[in-house]
Amino acid sequence: MVAIINTSKSLRNVLNYNELKISENKALLIHSMNFGKDTEQLGFTDKLKTFEKLQSLNQRTQLSTTHISLNFDPSEKLSSEALQRIADAYMHKIGFGEQPYLVYQHHDAGHPHLHIVSTNIQKEGRAIKMFNIGRNQSEKARKEIEQEFKLVIAERKQKIKHELKPINVPKITYGKTETKRAISNVLSAVLTNYKYTSLPELNAVLKQYNVMADRGGENSRIYKSNGLVYRVLDEKGQKVGVPIKASLIYNNPGLSFLQTQFLKNEPLKLTLKPRIKNAIDLYFLQHKSRSIEGLSKNLQKENINVVLRQNEKGIIYGITYVDHQQKCVLNGSDLGKEYSANRIQERLNHPLSIKLTQFPLTDRFQLSNELISPSREPQKISTPATDLLQVLTQDEQQSSLNNELKNDDLRLRRKRKLRH
Repeated sequence: MVAIINTSKSLRNVLNYNELKISENKALLIHSMNFGKDTEQLGFTDKLKTFEKLQSLNQRTQLSTTHISLNFDPSEKLSSEALQRIADAYMHKIGFGEQPYLVYQHHDAGHPHLHIVSTNIQKEGRAIKMFNIGRNQSEKARKEIEQEFKLVIAERKQKIKHELKPINVPKITYGKTETKRAISNVLSAVLTNYKYTSLPELNAVLKQYNVMADRGGENSRIYKSNGLVYRVLDEKGQKVGVPIKASLIYNNPGLSFLQTQFLKNEPLKLTLKPRIKNAIDLYFLQHKSRSIEGLSKNLQKENINVVLRQNEKGIIYGITYVDHQQKCVLNGSDLGKEYSANRIQERLNHPLSIKLTQFPLTDRFQLSNELISPSREPQKISTPATDLLQVLTQDEQQSSLNNELKNDDLRLRRKRKLRH
C-alpha cells in the first residue's frame, strides 16, 4: 500500500473533485465516519457543512483540508468492506480517528485506490499537526496495515517498479488522453513527492512527462495576476492545446502552493547531494572517452536524468540533475563548482561555443569529440579577438626590436669616438 497525504485551502475543490468522479461513474462513496447521517443519506451540503463547521473554529490554519489517497497493488482484489476497514485503521493510526471523513473508491486508474477527504481541525478548534505526518505516522501505519491485512509490501513493489521506470506515470500525448485528467495524474505523482525549490526545477521533472507549469510572459495577464497554468507539451517540447488553470485542478497547485513547497523542500535537499556527485565522479573515473551524451546515459542507469539548458545558439549555460530514486532536483551549482555546466564541459573537453543545435543529437557529440579529441592537438581558432591580440603583440615585438637596434647603434658610435 502507498499512502499520499495532501493538504489544501479549498474544501470545495477537493469535494467537487471526488463528487465529479461519482457523476462520471468513475468513483463511489463507500464509507463515512463521524457524520450525523448514514453514508447513503449524506448530500453534498451535509458533507460541506460538517467540515466547514470545524474549520470555522480555527481561522489561523490555512491548509485545513486533508486529502489522502491509499493505493494498492493491481494484483490485490479487495472488497468494499475490506477497503472500509483499511481506511478506518489508517485514519485511526495517523490520529484522524475522531475526525469526520469520507472514503471514495475510485475506478479511474489501473490499480485499486481510495481517496479520503477530512479536515485537520478538531472539535475544540486545535489543528492536528501535519508536519512530517507522511514520514512518521503514515509510514508506520502503512507497514502495520500491510501486515494486518496481508497486503503487498510497498517497499518491495516499489523496488521492482523502480527498475522498470523512474516513476509510474505515463507520458501525456496531447489529443490521446483527457488533458486535465492526464495533467492531474502527473502532478499527483510529482508535486508532493519530489524536492524542488523553484519553478524551473519543478519543470525539469514535469517536462519529462510532457507537462509544464507556465506563468506566461512578464507582460501577460496571467503573470501580472500571479496566476499559473499547466500545459501539455508535444515531443519537441512545444506547447499544444488549451492551458489548464491551476485553480481548476482539485488541489489548486498554484503559485502560493508551490512557494510553500519551495520553502519546505529547501532543507530536505541538503542531504541528497552525495549520491548525484558520486555518480558523476564515478563516470569520470571509469571513462577515458567522455561526452555529455555518455554522461547522460551513464547517469540514467542510476535513475538520474540530465537536463541541459541551452540558449538560442545552442550554448549550454545550465545543467540540472533529476534523481528519481531520491525524488529530488538539483542544479549543478547546488552540488558545487565542479558540477556546474561550465566546469562539466571543461571536464568533458567540450568547447563552450560549439553550436550544438545545428546538428542532430547523435551527431552533436561525435562532432564535438572530433573537434577536441584528447589524442589530437587542439586547433588554433582565429577570432577577431585573437587577431587583434596578434597585431598588438607584433607591434610590441617590433617596437622592442627597433629599440634594441637603436641602442646597438649608439654603442657602436661611442666605441668609435673613444678610438679616435
